[in-house]
Amino acid sequence: MANKKVKQPELNQPQAFRNLRVYNLVMGSFHLAQSILILFLSNSFSLPVTTNFIGGGPGGITFKPPEILFDLPIGPMVAIFLLLSAAAHFLLSAPGIFDWYKSNLSKGINYARWYEYALSSSVMIVLIAMLSGIYDIATLIAIFGANAAMNLFGLMMELHNQTTSKTNWLSYTFGCFAGFIPWVAISIYFFGAISQASENIPTFVYFTLPTLFVFFFSFALNMWLQYKKVGKWRDYLFGEKVYIFLSLTAKTALAWQVFGGALAGGS
Repeated sequence: MANKKVKQPELNQPQAFRNLRVYNLVMGSFHLAQSILILFLSNSFSLPVTTNFIGGGPGGITFKPPEILFDLPIGPMVAIFLLLSAAAHFLLSAPGIFDWYKSNLSKGINYARWYEYALSSSVMIVLIAMLSGIYDIATLIAIFGANAAMNLFGLMMELHNQTTSKTNWLSYTFGCFAGFIPWVAISIYFFGAISQASENIPTFVYFTLPTLFVFFFSFALNMWLQYKKVGKWRDYLFGEKVYIFLSLTAKTALAWQVFGGALAGGS
């Protein structure tokens, strides 16, 4: 039973799909409203993006101090991941595109979800990394890429299992590995900072990291429950609604924790 693929919804469920369309519109509106509020209420708080190139000289290799490439404004960065989700929800609800979305869901796959997550959640993980003290541009690019790969492996999991007689977990395993790597880097900086100078870490960061780690893990758990056909997750549409709910709650939690801790008040 556990190895059988997730039950795919039938196309002759008009009410279920109508409800899902409304659900997408409502969730898109929540994302859009929050992004607008963040943009208008945030101060000009920013974090540096740096480089740290090696040098050379008579004594051999030397290490230059980090140089700031630019300061990244955090308010717009928060608004971007909210806007990406809002745009995805509204596009999927649009005439024509919704039929494509509905057809894919009926096959047990959602291309749009994974492409959107590859962008929006990767912006989120970069923000979390920067709040933990990771500013090097090459490291941030690698973190973005590893997280994007995690989501693309999620797409591969669904795509691969279109043609299998029982669930193949290889893509899922690779995705979990890719998604775990950014959290290793973040943990090194976070716990390193705690061990050296805990009084310099903003209080909200202590809550942001564990909260978002749980949310990121919950997406993987949702897929596992879908393919293990546990309870209501036997229906692919139920898992789709859980993905949408998790996306909103994770983005809302990060947005307002960062706002309350760093973006509220004057510049």
